[in-house]
Amino acid sequence: MALTFTLDPEIDPALRDGVLALWADVTNAGGAVGFLPPVTADDIRPEWLGRLTELSEGRTRLLVGHDEDGAVAATAFLTHNRHRLMKHWIWLYVVMVHPRHQGKGYGRDLLAAAEAAARTFEGVEAIRLTCRGGTGVDRFYASCGYKEVGRVPDAIRVAPGDDREEIVMLLPLH
Repeated sequence: MALTFTLDPEIDPALRDGVLALWADVTNAGGAVGFLPPVTADDIRPEWLGRLTELSEGRTRLLVGHDEDGAVAATAFLTHNRHRLMKHWIWLYVVMVHPRHQGKGYGRDLLAAAEAAARTFEGVEAIRLTCRGGTGVDRFYASCGYKEVGRVPDAIRVAPGDDREEIVMLLPLH
């Protein structure tokens, strides 16, 4: 069964708890979403609160995918640029699908929903994202139409002596 996607959902306690649980579960399964395992929802809460501020200011939009049971199964944050010379593209951050749903095509569905949402944003011509080197996720993004446009060596330190590239990818919308 497909996920049901909502852009700008109402932030209620169920959504809050669902996003925090998803973020922790994805991190603990090895997902490169800003934290290193092991984490709890409480570890992620300060980052979530920062995202809520961005949402309330209109700088960021939240896209959520719910599964057939109504559980939060996927998310992505679409963030507008504040720099006046870069308002023609947006960032895609914290792209997550719950580990229990891996392999069902939901990642592609999430990226397609993010692209569809971005196409409705006035003046937006592209989506840009970054991903951690060494995970293989860049191949997944490439298979969804994103093009690699740069790499920053040793930009992400996952542990002493374990630095990874930050891979920059772009999806033109025209």
